[in-house]
Amino acid sequence: MADIIVPELAESITEGEIVRWVKQVGDHVEKGEFIVELETDKVNAEIISEEAGVLTEILAQEGDVVEVGAVIAKVEAGGAAAAPTPKEEPKQEEAPKAEEPKQEAPQAAAPVVEETTSNDRVIASPAARKLAREKGINLSEISPVDPQGRVRVQDVAAHGTAPAAAPKEAEAPKAAPAKNVDDSRVEVVKMTRRQQTAAKRLLEVSQSTAMLTTFNEIDMTNVMALRKRKKDAFQEAHDGTRLGFMSFFTKAVTAALKKYPAVNAKIVGDELHYNKFYDIGVAVATPDGLVVPNVRDTDRKNFAEIEATIAELATKARNKKLALSDLEGGSFTITNGGVFGSLMSTPIINGDQAAILGMHNIVSRPIAVGNEVQIRPMMYVALSYDHRIINGQESVGFLKTVKDLIENPEDLLLES
Repeated sequence: MADIIVPELAESITEGEIVRWVKQVGDHVEKGEFIVELETDKVNAEIISEEAGVLTEILAQEGDVVEVGAVIAKVEAGGAAAAPTPKEEPKQEEAPKAEEPKQEAPQAAAPVVEETTSNDRVIASPAARKLAREKGINLSEISPVDPQGRVRVQDVAAHGTAPAAAPKEAEAPKAAPAKNVDDSRVEVVKMTRRQQTAAKRLLEVSQSTAMLTTFNEIDMTNVMALRKRKKDAFQEAHDGTRLGFMSFFTKAVTAALKKYPAVNAKIVGDELHYNKFYDIGVAVATPDGLVVPNVRDTDRKNFAEIEATIAELATKARNKKLALSDLEGGSFTITNGGVFGSLMSTPIINGDQAAILGMHNIVSRPIAVGNEVQIRPMMYVALSYDHRIINGQESVGFLKTVKDLIENPEDLLLES
């Protein structure tokens, strides 16, 4: 018998939520075959079977939160779907084999299992096991509400508090009508694990950093003209890779980070760590929320390599195929709300980084050029930064450097 265990995925990931079981009890599985999908804080992981055989037990249901190292299923090598049944039943009732199909058999089996099995044999969610250990409760003594006999957190919490259960049951009918009324006006949808984690971390960032935002505007005339002249030749020369604005901004940000190293730093304890690498996170919108995969070593990549990498990461993100290595270790982030029509925003710093650049919609506006007023394509840009690391002069200088390089793309080519 082989255990299916939640594997270690990364140091920062300690648990995940079961999204779906690809295999069910009784199904044959091959060694290395994908049997269950786990949603973690960052990515969806596919857990495989390390043994070929038959899936005999599922110990965690879809929607359950399981910890790394928890046993969530069992596979019997070379076994058959019904293999566990004849092994257990003869030990409990060897004589009345002919009566097993009758109604008395399942009624007699329940108390026997509770008396003879240990905590490890009782079917329970990992959270229920943890709470039972903390309370010193034997899981076999708990009467679960689940008709399939699965012990959940609510069962453990309610164990030994029977007298208090009556008022709770009496209150339930009162809550039901209100919920039914609300259902006609409010749709209640449980947040995904990734949405919960993002909400928690964004709140932590806003509460644990001295975050400020500075703004500037960029005249996109020259970079748009250059892109228009070169995009067809660029696409033909680089196997269909399109020349977008993200590569220009990524290279401009990289050059500005070299000039202002504090923007590429982070706080670790009572130390400032100045990153000497340039891994730029690019925010990608997916149906499950925003994810930020990283374009590695942007100082060593050309425009085509950056554009191809961004396109690849965006496709992986939307197909839920990002690996943890795609998401970890970024030093700076760019987010482009302009693709959705945003004119201006104050982006929130990503993780333990020092700053984030927000791009916005390109809008034709009247601008004073010398002594004339001209209509130019303009973009507002915003730099949100941690004032504990970056002072005002550095933040303004950084954003001004990005502006100057985008407005003079020939200089940007020389910088890269």
